[in-house]
Amino acid sequence: AYLQTDGVPAGPPSPQLSTDATLAPNSHTLMMRGGDNLVVSIRDTSQGLLTSVADLNTGRIGFMVASAANGFMNTNPNTCNGQPFNFHPEYSTASQQNQVPWAALEGGVLMQQEIGHFESCNRVTHPLGLPFDPATRQTCIGGLEPGKVGEGPCNSNGCKGATTEGGGPCPDTASLCEFSDAICAPKGPRSVTINGKTETWSWPIAACEQDFFQNGDLDFDGNSYVADWPDGSRNHPTTFKYAGPFDAHGNTYPSIQIETDVAGSENDCNVVTGVGCTALPHGAAFYPYWTIGKGPSLGNGNHLCVWNFGNTIPNVTVNTLGGVAEYGTPNVARYAGTVISPVMANPQLSANCHS
Repeated sequence: AYLQTDGVPAGPPSPQLSTDATLAPNSHTLMMRGGDNLVVSIRDTSQGLLTSVADLNTGRIGFMVASAANGFMNTNPNTCNGQPFNFHPEYSTASQQNQVPWAALEGGVLMQQEIGHFESCNRVTHPLGLPFDPATRQTCIGGLEPGKVGEGPCNSNGCKGATTEGGGPCPDTASLCEFSDAICAPKGPRSVTINGKTETWSWPIAACEQDFFQNGDLDFDGNSYVADWPDGSRNHPTTFKYAGPFDAHGNTYPSIQIETDVAGSENDCNVVTGVGCTALPHGAAFYPYWTIGKGPSLGNGNHLCVWNFGNTIPNVTVNTLGGVAEYGTPNVARYAGTVISPVMANPQLSANCHS
């Protein structure tokens, strides 16, 4: 569910009852802007997990409780049926041994980035057939598919041009394949129908999300895997500055691990032995990483040390943590699709962030 200023979900948040309204922001949905300063809080309540975000620039606060009263449901893995459920944290403390068996990432207090769902195009083709969004397409032409057609379309006879890690053709026995670029949308305004009402949505460029026939950019050639991440360049985005996480008493955690589960999406990765499980993925030109950089001024030439995500930023980054090598090695003792560093002293606490 979206974070709402009134705490009421925009639509039913359970998989069994979700509607178009679930994914359609309304007038109570907290909207934030790039550059805003946010205070994020996640804590347990008797009704369920409470997440809130206070936007210090606008003064608006959005929050959501993952409760049965708000329509959250637990799903039976055998029948897919749901029942109203109050979600609570699995553990009451942060410890390395805390695990959840159904998760790829290690359990913990996590700051997590979801990437691999965007590929810019010159144009898009092959209608997808969504009645509420009829302009959507299946295939990316040009852009990051230079000189060639991307993946798709898919129909009852299969998928045309499916590729796998590194851009090779998808073997008959492979499951981690990019079958289609869908959902794709053209540049400019388009009409969509949400809850019986017509709205105008607009994308500044033609692009594909690669989330309809498979989960993500599984040949690793989209925007997430090229070096257009924050690096101080004027034509690249600026980084966010992350000061946390903090415990309930406002203390920074003394030790951390850095991890990624990208290898679990790699066709070349053997999730038992760790062979082929890499960050950078095969086929990617770049993979973003965490750095320590200079944040707000504390006076006397000192700055708060904060986390950045993306690329090295001249005159800001004070510790690259080894770049992409910071992710470590496959965790073959548990799940080799997770590439994870050893436990380390929190570098945010020891970095020198002088001017």
